[in-house]
Amino acid sequence: MNSMVRNIEKATTTPTVSAESFRGAMRHLAGGVSVITAGQGPDISGMTVTSVTSLAVEPATLVVSVNRQSSSWPRISELGAFGVNILGADHAEIAKRFSGVGGLKGAARFEGAEWATLVTGVPLLSGAPVALDCEVEHVVERHSHMLVIGRVLDVLVSDGKGGLSYWQGQYIPHHPGKDASNVAGEDVPTARALWGV
Repeated sequence: MNSMVRNIEKATTTPTVSAESFRGAMRHLAGGVSVITAGQGPDISGMTVTSVTSLAVEPATLVVSVNRQSSSWPRISELGAFGVNILGADHAEIAKRFSGVGGLKGAARFEGAEWATLVTGVPLLSGAPVALDCEVEHVVERHSHMLVIGRVLDVLVSDGKGGLSYWQGQYIPHHPGKDASNVAGEDVPTARALWGV
């Protein structure tokens, strides 16, 4: 089998983009909001991310970027498992809490919501549109972050919750059926109307 991977020489140009400039540039990229959960029992932690990406369908795998200085990384590393809780339109407060707003840490971030466990025992948000129970398959270490490839072992689904995205420093709720018809103030047909699904 031929490999498509090529050796790429390291760039010799010194980067001139500051962390502040890059952070400001990336605020223009809207991203779905998820909470990554890790640990079991009272030793749990979690963080808000916009870096979850599907990798493959068979086997079901995804990738998430985790800061190695986060309190969640040691628990992911030790247990070899984590949860991905894709947040709904009504979960902006949960997103804020798990991003550190209010100073809550560890298990205190989980208070005020219902949590369940599946295969790995990590907490999964019961009211999330989708919660994925994952085991760590592979980790790629780059700069300040770990790219964690997770094999999805089980899925918890709650329909009709809409979605939550993050753009320009704000959490933006999306409601089923409502947002599609309000894009740019136009009357846009839904997928159901266009394709009969």
